[in-house]
Amino acid sequence: MKKLYLPLIFLLACLQLNAQILNKKDLKFYEGFFDFYYEESTDKIFLKVKKLNEEFLYVNSLASGVGSNDIGLDRGQLGNERLVYFQKAGNKLLLIQPNLKFRANTDNELERKSIEQAFAKSVLFGFKILSEDKGNFIVDFTPFLMEDTHGVAYRLKQRKEGTYKIDASKSALSLERTKAFPENVEFEAMLTFKGQPTGKNLRSVTPTSSLVTVVQHHSFIKLPGNDYEPREFDPRSGAISISFMDYAAPIQEDIRKRYIIRHRLEKKNPNAEISEAKEPIIYYLDPGTPEPVRSALLDGARWWNEAYEAIGFKDAFQVKMLPKDADPMDCRYNVIQWVHRSTRGWSYGASVVDPRTGEIIKGHVSLGSLRIRQDYMIAQALMNKPFAESDDNYQPMLDMALARIRQLSAHEVGHTIGFAHNFAASTNDRASVMDYPHPQISLNNGDIDFSNAYATGIGEWDKVTVAYSYSEFDKNADEEEALNQILKEAQDSGLRFITDSDARASGGAHALSHLWDNGKSAADELNNVLELRKKAILNFSEDNIRSYEPYSVLEDVFVPLYFYHRYQVEAATKVIGGLDYNYTLKEDGQFTVELIDVDIQKETLEAVLKTLNAETLAIPKNKLNLFPPRAFGYNRSRESFKGKTGVAFDPLSAANTSSDMTLKYLLHPQRANRLVLQKSLDNNQLSLDAVIDDIIKQTFEKTFEDAYLVEIQQQINVNVLKYLMNLATNDESYFQTKAIANNAIRNIAQGNLSLDEMKMQYNFLIKEFYEHPEKFKIEASPKIPDGSPIGSDICNYNSN
Repeated sequence: MKKLYLPLIFLLACLQLNAQILNKKDLKFYEGFFDFYYEESTDKIFLKVKKLNEEFLYVNSLASGVGSNDIGLDRGQLGNERLVYFQKAGNKLLLIQPNLKFRANTDNELERKSIEQAFAKSVLFGFKILSEDKGNFIVDFTPFLMEDTHGVAYRLKQRKEGTYKIDASKSALSLERTKAFPENVEFEAMLTFKGQPTGKNLRSVTPTSSLVTVVQHHSFIKLPGNDYEPREFDPRSGAISISFMDYAAPIQEDIRKRYIIRHRLEKKNPNAEISEAKEPIIYYLDPGTPEPVRSALLDGARWWNEAYEAIGFKDAFQVKMLPKDADPMDCRYNVIQWVHRSTRGWSYGASVVDPRTGEIIKGHVSLGSLRIRQDYMIAQALMNKPFAESDDNYQPMLDMALARIRQLSAHEVGHTIGFAHNFAASTNDRASVMDYPHPQISLNNGDIDFSNAYATGIGEWDKVTVAYSYSEFDKNADEEEALNQILKEAQDSGLRFITDSDARASGGAHALSHLWDNGKSAADELNNVLELRKKAILNFSEDNIRSYEPYSVLEDVFVPLYFYHRYQVEAATKVIGGLDYNYTLKEDGQFTVELIDVDIQKETLEAVLKTLNAETLAIPKNKLNLFPPRAFGYNRSRESFKGKTGVAFDPLSAANTSSDMTLKYLLHPQRANRLVLQKSLDNNQLSLDAVIDDIIKQTFEKTFEDAYLVEIQQQINVNVLKYLMNLATNDESYFQTKAIANNAIRNIAQGNLSLDEMKMQYNFLIKEFYEHPEKFKIEASPKIPDGSPIGSDICNYNSN
């Protein structure tokens, strides 16, 4: 009899506990996808779990950030998304994340089970069951919310900002945006991290750097219905993809499955050529965005509707202001958020994606608010005496900056609707907003013309990506053939798609794909940019700042002008030892890979070598009095010139920095190796010996009467020697590359240099190098000021 009483006693105890929890007077009830209760007296949330083993989506994010671009913890930053479910284990509910990297898409339950058991899953949390009533479980949800799910402490440690951990006494639940809706519930907790700061970035953005308080957000989201049809990924399409291993795939088929990510979009009338969408894609702009930026962001984001109209959708892509009572972290809203940081930084677009299918559930764009000020300053530097007559003549600069903001809005939204960068688009008359655009400014009768600085509207390539990802096809149509036809037509019209890894200057090989470049010919555009830069420097004067502004501000305005050629130099160096290639599929008609014509390489090398000439890099003497020692209260920053002359402006170091920028790309070991390889395959190709010979002729063999130009050239020459030594010792260099570099170093040592004391110094460096080659390391030139934008080598997009 005692054994019969025990379960009854346990049941009565559970019911009593359940009553104790749910009948408390200070409980606030939230009804939604998950019901939950808040108890103010204990600052606890109790979650009701009605269904076990039913999958849903869990997403963590940051509702408030740290405010440092370098640390990278921004307001509105999405974290990871996870497919999860609750499972009962004894007196606990476990929140389990299955392993979707490895699956078996089959009706055979035992086959699915075998894959599930073969690979590890993750238990994210264990909740002690407080009560159970008719299959409904009550758990204390508070400890889960008080964890550092977003990894703030890890990020601070990774960035060498200090070791921190949550201080529970200074942390609490945050109810302002803790809400429940039928298909999602949203929770927030204000977490304070306590530690000892070791980095300058955290100190610069926190009121008390030993205590860092942020708000972390958590979303439980109902999964979309099973009627969504995934679309196969094609590397030519420009779409972002997810992938997984499908062990149920037939042996003759690829085991790795790849789906593009995209929003769900369906016509109300699928038989109509043009139809409204059942549910349009709507993006909402952060109402905290000020004018005139607000209007520019709305305009740029709305460009995408043109592409959807081209595939038969009417008003399917809309951009509106976020309602005042709406939460930007709510998964029901696609959001464009205006994010503030202490320094200029990258914007990015992220998406919450159903990991089963690739369906985008939420797009979230983060736009750095300081970026527009840099674009304004670039225009200010290029204009001829903008403030000569009036301090109110700001509109031309503002117009160019706003044109860039429109393009930026379209670009980042593009990531969140499923599209990757296309860094080859600039060779097709700016065919995509998914490229990084450098302002296209020209000289018109000797005057600098801003009228065509940035394109307006989406490009032809953008219409292709939308058509591939979002077109609806007749049920009887061959979808694979229809998608191939879209890409074939783009190919036949000359459109190209090359994305991130192939566009980088450091060792990158694709000659047509680069960040922040313009034009079909890298050489022609570099020559244009250098001519424009020269003209703007000659025009530069005190009238490039307003009345009664310190000359230190004038120096800061001059920085982006002096380095205005930096990105086109990177693009041009990629032509040397470069390749042209496609993401080719068998029988798609594209060529695979080709070497760059030797005459084009020589022409480009000639243009690049201009950036190693003292006459190009010397700041005119009559401009140097514009840059006195810094004014009180206007200290140098990361965006200032770096030098070695104390408070005095250092034009020699400016030239050193600029030439270092050219040479680290031009004499990159991988590029040098490719020159050796390509010459061995085709004797007509440009050789590494020829490239180095031309560099030495344009540097060490250059002579000037003017002592100032001589000193500038010596700064350049020592960088040439430094990068030759790097080629001679670098582990990445071919044996042949090392031999060629060593030969060039010896030729310099034996060469007919114009100044004996300089030759003595070079020979001393060379002697030290050969006596102790193991000690050689590249001595850093004065750091180039941060460019446009800052903080990373890639505009981030992710689907987590």
